[in-house]
Amino acid sequence: MSPKAAPLSKLSAEGGAISGKERAAVLMLALGREYGEKIWRALDDDEVRDLSIAMSRLGAIEPKKVEDLLVNFVTKMSSAGAVMGSFESTERLLMEFLPPERVTHIMEEIRGPAGRNMWEKLSNVQEAVLANYLKNEYPQTVAVVLSKIRSDHAARVLSILPEEFALEVVKRMLSMEAVQKEILEKVEQTLRIEFMSNLAQTTRRDSHELMAEIFNSFDRQTETRFLAALEEENRDSAERIKTLMFTFEDLRQLDNASIQTLLRAVEKDKLAIALKGASDGLREFFFSNLSSRAVKMLQEDMEVMGPVRLRDVDDAQSHMINLAKDLAARGEIMIAKKSSDDELVY
Repeated sequence: MSPKAAPLSKLSAEGGAISGKERAAVLMLALGREYGEKIWRALDDDEVRDLSIAMSRLGAIEPKKVEDLLVNFVTKMSSAGAVMGSFESTERLLMEFLPPERVTHIMEEIRGPAGRNMWEKLSNVQEAVLANYLKNEYPQTVAVVLSKIRSDHAARVLSILPEEFALEVVKRMLSMEAVQKEILEKVEQTLRIEFMSNLAQTTRRDSHELMAEIFNSFDRQTETRFLAALEEENRDSAERIKTLMFTFEDLRQLDNASIQTLLRAVEKDKLAIALKGASDGLREFFFSNLSSRAVKMLQEDMEVMGPVRLRDVDDAQSHMINLAKDLAARGEIMIAKKSSDDELVY
């Protein structure tokens, strides 16, 4: 249904057609939990999402329209009159019989970014930025914040905080009881005023850095096509993006300890496929960091698999690039900058 579709009451007055999703939405609102639960459970996620979107946009529905559409439910509807479709009524109804996390996911898709609460927004804030702000707060406050955001994000924030301070936060989280609603609302208000309102100004990213990350996610053909076109339009920007990109060839810059760590972490079949499309120099670099027996087995695997689709090579190489970035983010390896001799330690 179009996001700008008119409410049913307006459609009725104008004589417009009512879509199937709108009819289904009226039916489910009229049935409520008692009669609608079995139907909801039989729907898949896409159907629940589509139906929820239609419900949330219905607005007020005239009793006459409900009677016209749902003749079999006239007796049930007559005492209640009109039904009201809104974000709140939709969410309340879904919460009656669907898991909370599934309802949250569905309602977030309906509402969009503007409908996310403070904790969902914080989970999307770069961990270094959030940690830099929280390190100046009381450990108890930080404990409350980290207990409300996604656990994986909280872990990354904790790993960046000063060690003694982080341990104190962990202690507070372990001993923390249910947080009073008033305290939670005060923390949310403080975050909204002092942190989120200034976030856009303090975390503005270089556009070339952002584009380099996007280009890193392209397959090889798309990357080559875009870079070639960009070089014709703006050679300086193209060169800067290429400098900021981290490619499979850049793995040659890893030191001995880092490449050994990467080789232990990558699946052998992924390595074999990735090296099928690597330059001779990069192959030799990897071979030089493996035992002679391991090299022989790897070469045999590469020979046995025969021709490999370029798309599979791209996927395997992207997998290794992302694995290297993950290892660097955990501080297990170091990746050198292209633009200088300094090293980035994540």
